[in-house]
Amino acid sequence: MKPVYDTWDLGCKSIFGAIRQFETCRFSIRLHKDIHPDFPPVLVLFRTGFKERFIHMSPTGTDGDLTVYSCEYEARYSDVHYYYFSYTCGGIRHYIKRVNCHEGAEQEGELFQLTVYAKEYRTPDFLKGGIMYQIFPDRFCKSGKPKKNIPEGRVLRDDWDGTPWYRPDEHGHVWNNDYFGGDFAGIQSKLPYLKELGVTCIYLNPIFEAHENHRYNTADYTKADPLLGTNEEFAELCREAKKLGISVILDGVFSHTGADSIYFNKYGRYPEPGAYQSRDSKYYNWYSFIDYPEQYESWWGIDTLPNVNENNEDYTRFICGDEGILHYWLSKGAAGVRLDVADELPDQFLNTLRKSVKKFGREKLIIGEVWEDASNKESYGAKRRYLLGDQLDSVMNYPFREAIINYTKGGDPREFIYSVMTILEHYPKPTIDVLMNFISTHDIERAINRLGGEYCDDKSKDWMAERMLTDEQYRNGKNMLKSAFALMYFLPGVPCIYYGDEAGLQGYKDPFNRRCYPWGNEDGELIEYVKELGRVRKSIPNLRAGRTYFALKDGRLPDERLMVFTRQGSPMDYIFFINRTGDTIRLNKINEFFTLFTNMESFYGEYADGTLTVPPYGYSIVKAKFTG
Repeated sequence: MKPVYDTWDLGCKSIFGAIRQFETCRFSIRLHKDIHPDFPPVLVLFRTGFKERFIHMSPTGTDGDLTVYSCEYEARYSDVHYYYFSYTCGGIRHYIKRVNCHEGAEQEGELFQLTVYAKEYRTPDFLKGGIMYQIFPDRFCKSGKPKKNIPEGRVLRDDWDGTPWYRPDEHGHVWNNDYFGGDFAGIQSKLPYLKELGVTCIYLNPIFEAHENHRYNTADYTKADPLLGTNEEFAELCREAKKLGISVILDGVFSHTGADSIYFNKYGRYPEPGAYQSRDSKYYNWYSFIDYPEQYESWWGIDTLPNVNENNEDYTRFICGDEGILHYWLSKGAAGVRLDVADELPDQFLNTLRKSVKKFGREKLIIGEVWEDASNKESYGAKRRYLLGDQLDSVMNYPFREAIINYTKGGDPREFIYSVMTILEHYPKPTIDVLMNFISTHDIERAINRLGGEYCDDKSKDWMAERMLTDEQYRNGKNMLKSAFALMYFLPGVPCIYYGDEAGLQGYKDPFNRRCYPWGNEDGELIEYVKELGRVRKSIPNLRAGRTYFALKDGRLPDERLMVFTRQGSPMDYIFFINRTGDTIRLNKINEFFTLFTNMESFYGEYADGTLTVPPYGYSIVKAKFTG
């Protein structure tokens, strides 16, 4: 029996997912014909902090034994709305609320969400349909160029395949001062390799001068770190990458600086007085001191990372002004910025930052680090507005990452579908088209370890440091990694490879997930697989912006071992079959399952006469014309 309400059913909600401001959406519920409401049912809709709005519904037809009641709503305000339905029968009030990911029923449940984004919201076209590649600059490739002007306190290592230092000193401090020498010129030398992978955008972890190897403790926003090269060498990297159709985006760390910086200058490295040294410093008001100078607000209580007051006018102008840091690095060739800890940046600062970036160029990209569903995220007591059109273009898609990893390891297929569809339903379509999808980053263990290795959340760094996968674990992890890569490449958004994942590079959590790229010791078979994924992705126009539908019939998949979904487009849809098992799977008469499709033909893999073969841990793709 059909549910009372189903957000995936266009007969219930005429626009799937988020809607654009001033669009009109039609809502319909289905009540049994024996139910005779005392008054017309109502759609009850509200925004956080505002009163409920009651929209009356009228009978608009029948569907078998069901009476359909409908209403229309013009979305006037860009905001996250919540809604439910209600009707009164025999003096008793009934409520229709969400009881699973998308269905409504007359029982205890949650509110439905409706995201309304600004009418003028657009996201950059250059990233759509592309492939990203994340590089931790110190560990990807070193050119061999002599290093000049090396700041005091750094240790340059010559064991490229060595384990990053992680042990604290006698005072319990981890200095992160060992450097392997990766640089801009090294990255530039590998641009042809990245081009072969199909990469269209490089995301660089921080490049600004900083005195720890991760460079999230900025010392000078105006200068590239001397171990990476000069500002002009960065500009050259951008120019050479552009010739190959590759853009470069930077990591913007704007919620805090380093204590060892021009701005704070706790250790006196720089000649000009910093906020720590003098209340007369021009940077003093950037920071919040509790007991000057030793006690101050810092990022997660780490005293080497003093927080800044982002809404301080001088600081905001320094970062976002016409002569500010953002415009300077964009002028050097950066295509945009990824914002570190975006949920710790206040709305006013994010609004100003977007205006600054888009003033330089509408095609410049802004991605935020948000670990949860960014559409309804709350932080510091406020409902955030990241994706409504006046802040971010995209976010790091951690919900997809968890869904992919859990499913690939044997999780419930429906949980995977629900996780993916929730994001697709909550996020604006312009955001979905440029979502940063990944399965590894510098902040989490590498996917091959998560898939093939042991659970590490309860393990010490000593345990993780030299822990390598056994041969069997590596084989299992690699096989599952292939399935995970395929899901990442074919789901909505833009796949992002964390450097070395495609080469079989291992590593548990920070800093072991930041080992050097294994040049000369790569897993060549895995690299070829990723290259092929890139070629297939590039050849399918629907992956640029096509909507996604999972192949469910009567609530089931064609085969529980396969994840099956379509990417919609004109004139043909593409149906993806991804195998998470070691079995060769043959589906007979798939045309009888996909009854709404005609003209089925093979696009990738073995398909003939209604029979499809999907290889172990691999994928097959069929083209078809949707007639439903």
